[in-house]
Amino acid sequence: MTNAVRHLPLLALIAGLAAVAPAKAQTFSLLPNLFQEETQTLSYAPAPEEEVIEEAAPYEKPAHLQRQVVNYPTREAPGTIIIDTANTYLYLVLGDGRAMRYGIGVGRDGFTWSGTQRVAEKKEWPDWRPPSEMIARQPYLPRFVAGGPHNPLGARALYLGNTQYRIHGTNAPQTIGKRVSSGCIRMTNDDVTDLYARVTVGTKVVVLPATGSTRAARNDDRDLLPRNAHPVRMQGPSVIRASGLY
Repeated sequence: MTNAVRHLPLLALIAGLAAVAPAKAQTFSLLPNLFQEETQTLSYAPAPEEEVIEEAAPYEKPAHLQRQVVNYPTREAPGTIIIDTANTYLYLVLGDGRAMRYGIGVGRDGFTWSGTQRVAEKKEWPDWRPPSEMIARQPYLPRFVAGGPHNPLGARALYLGNTQYRIHGTNAPQTIGKRVSSGCIRMTNDDVTDLYARVTVGTKVVVLPATGSTRAARNDDRDLLPRNAHPVRMQGPSVIRASGLY
């Protein structure tokens, strides 16, 4: 009897079992399974403290530069704006020897001026177009900046006569009380918005000299004030910071 014939019963048994239970395919590969689900647990470490950017705290002006009603005797009519350049104050005359006082930023050395003007125009969130003289000093300046929070003229602007000077807000409130501008008068956005609501087109604006006292606005000698504003141009720095451009 051959070996094949001898093992026929065993082969028949194996075939029967295969017919009853389905075969399970098995595959073998020397390559890793690229589709196997990743089971590694990932951990995330917080960023170093020095890389965390925190919102800057709101700037708070010193007490003497905050908006307040003060005693201020003057013969100027109620509603007149008086700019005390030397002491970085703006007064809105209320009458009865009192005035609303605001802290302001004024022109740096060589860019102050004095005289009288009238508010010729009022604008909310004004656009900024640097004048040609400013561009000549700083050719890299933008030719136009649309009104908004990042505009250097801030929330409001009062245009003075036919000059290039304005009383306006600022996006750099920390410069209030300092001499940094090119002749314009700066106020915080809150203060210029308050002043804007209190005055009208045609309001008289008296700008006192950067040197001396406020005597011109407090006594009878009004001839000390020039009738028309005139810029005083002295030798100044050839390069100035962006905060001093307006």
